[in-house]
Amino acid sequence: MLTATMIVLSVLVLLLAVYLICLAPCGKRGERFRPFEEVYIAHRGFFDNKGPAPENSLAAFAAATERGYGIELDVQLTRDGYLVVFHDGNLKRMCGVDREVEECTYEELCRYTLASSQEKIPLFSEALAVIGGKVPLIVEIKNSPKWREASEETAKLLDTYTGIYCLESFGPRIVAWYRKNRPDVIRGQLSTNYFKDEPEMRFWHKLWLTNLLYNVKAKPDFIAYHHIHKNQFSYRLLRKLFRVKNVAWTIKNQEQLEAAKDVFTCIIFDSFTPDEQ
Repeated sequence: MLTATMIVLSVLVLLLAVYLICLAPCGKRGERFRPFEEVYIAHRGFFDNKGPAPENSLAAFAAATERGYGIELDVQLTRDGYLVVFHDGNLKRMCGVDREVEECTYEELCRYTLASSQEKIPLFSEALAVIGGKVPLIVEIKNSPKWREASEETAKLLDTYTGIYCLESFGPRIVAWYRKNRPDVIRGQLSTNYFKDEPEMRFWHKLWLTNLLYNVKAKPDFIAYHHIHKNQFSYRLLRKLFRVKNVAWTIKNQEQLEAAKDVFTCIIFDSFTPDEQ
């Protein structure tokens, strides 16, 4: 009986050790993340989809820099290999056309305007030129089928960018790619409670992503978590056991911002103007 008990305890201890090893982030470069904590980060630029500066547009990036906000933006590849700034996989919500971005050439994308504005889908290089190192920049690489090519092209463009920036993605393989190929770049893992936000996803995939168990490969410097799920067990445990920077996405009003300050030191916001920091 004692032997059986010892075996069970040994197995449990081993499983706990494996769980903690998988959960552990990098957590050694916190000082380099400080510029992102000193300003609020404008989600997809400082935008208004009903006005002249819609999300992920050059006008929205200019508006954010004018106000001194940091910027978060999204990048993905076109069919012919151009790196563009656009969030959705499909053009319908922002351009009114039911087409996938990755199935379009850049020339085709130039035919469309964003929301009700005259703004076009910008190249990432154009966005970098507008931002020009004036404010900290968070670049999200979309977890699309062309993720590797997008990661390579993003890295090439950022290699010559002189501003302060970091990289994040929902795809752990993208964060891991940066760990291997651009180890000096600050990298972050985006996540949420997939059991609540993505119920159609396969169980084991939800389990690993929600509980940040891919950290064992990606070793992120920061975790960007959906702020309404800040008390998810593994994320809460990670904060207690390891030194890691915590980013809130996406804060929609001042009340949410104030409630997030107990956990998050970096705030990504949209849909309102935050009170002064």
